[in-house]
Amino acid sequence: MNVLITAANSAEAYQLKSKLNAWSILLGDYLELPEIMVKTGKMIRLPDPKSVSYMHEMLTLCLDRNINTLYVLREEEAVLLKESEQLFTEYGIDIVYPNL
Repeated sequence: MNVLITAANSAEAYQLKSKLNAWSILLGDYLELPEIMVKTGKMIRLPDPKSVSYMHEMLTLCLDRNINTLYVLREEEAVLLKESEQLFTEYGIDIVYPNL
């Protein structure tokens, strides 16, 4: 199971990561991330929700990285992804909104 958790620069993302029992957990954020974490592959840069193609960019990213479950922690991301939830489901990607 490959998991992507958004809001990588938040404490909430790390708390969720420690609770999950997944084979591979990746943290990502569209906000600024420490360059060393990105270069080492511990975190990834996510598309900005302000982008007109945000949902397609997120779907492509999830497919490219074989993500099965996407945990969305930021409300602005959740609002957009809820609109495309069916599309993600068709590709075998579950979207989870732990706090929303």
